[in-house]
Amino acid sequence: MASTVLVVTALEDVTADWVIAALNERGASVARVDPADIGPDLVFGARIGAGSQAWAGRLVTGSRKVELGEVAAVYYRRPTPYAARYQHLPVRQRDFATAEARHGLGGVLNHLHCATYVNHPGSVTAADFKPAQLQLAPQVGLAIPPTLVTNDIEDVHAFAADHGPLIYKTFRGLPRDQDGHTGAIWAQRVDPDTLDDTLSVTAHLFQAEVPKMGDVRVTVVGRQVFAQRIAASDGALDWRRGDWDKLQHAPISVPMSVETALHSYLAAFGLVFGCFDFALTGEGDRLEDWVFIECNPNGQWGWLPDADAIAEAFAEILSTSTKGGGA
Repeated sequence: MASTVLVVTALEDVTADWVIAALNERGASVARVDPADIGPDLVFGARIGAGSQAWAGRLVTGSRKVELGEVAAVYYRRPTPYAARYQHLPVRQRDFATAEARHGLGGVLNHLHCATYVNHPGSVTAADFKPAQLQLAPQVGLAIPPTLVTNDIEDVHAFAADHGPLIYKTFRGLPRDQDGHTGAIWAQRVDPDTLDDTLSVTAHLFQAEVPKMGDVRVTVVGRQVFAQRIAASDGALDWRRGDWDKLQHAPISVPMSVETALHSYLAAFGLVFGCFDFALTGEGDRLEDWVFIECNPNGQWGWLPDADAIAEAFAEILSTSTKGGGA
């Protein structure tokens, strides 16, 4: 019976450390690997033959040897991009080596027979598109803000005339700089009259501002739901933009109708886990009080007050898979 939990992530990943610690306490066999270490620090071989239904072979890191057939569960976190491994190469060679590593090693790691993935990278990719999220949320019963995706300034003016104050958001964070650091452009109010035709250069996301009474982060792991009401000390529109150590947290009950919708949402994308952000327009005891903002299918949660319980929920799913159970 397969018995190993494979943790796919970068070397420095505090969130993964929480889960690995919880798995170790359960006596689970855990192996950690960053695919971008491919080379002398990560050697692998995988084979499949006529009549076979699964890849066989091994991964060898500086500290572990993992038989692919022994992997029962994969905790897919945030591995280093393959391109970082080949930054020293000329552009054409770098792009070739990156694509070969992603499709070769990545292709094997993403298709381990009968392994439970939390979450599968293919599902994460599909669920990462905000237009897909905003289309699915109402289908499972969740309210969303009126939203416009456009590169047409006239569309923005018409949308503002219909929906009043507007919020602008990016679809993704800022790309890494030369030192490898990432950044973000936070949600912000915009005056359409300050925009011009340069808007046509790329896509933009605008939403009607929600008259919210508060914000909620809901972390769902399997069937377990963890919810915290979050407030920034300065009352910022986007609580993520300030000092996270100064955020105020309070547990909040999630109505059963919202929980049902969240499980349906994850199931539709083939996800086991997701971090949901909501704006509350009431006290939170009714479905209509909860306005869906987004779901990060690979979100951070280690900073939350209930991080210990969340880590245990991950460990329960991953370790159960090593005993022949399921998520």
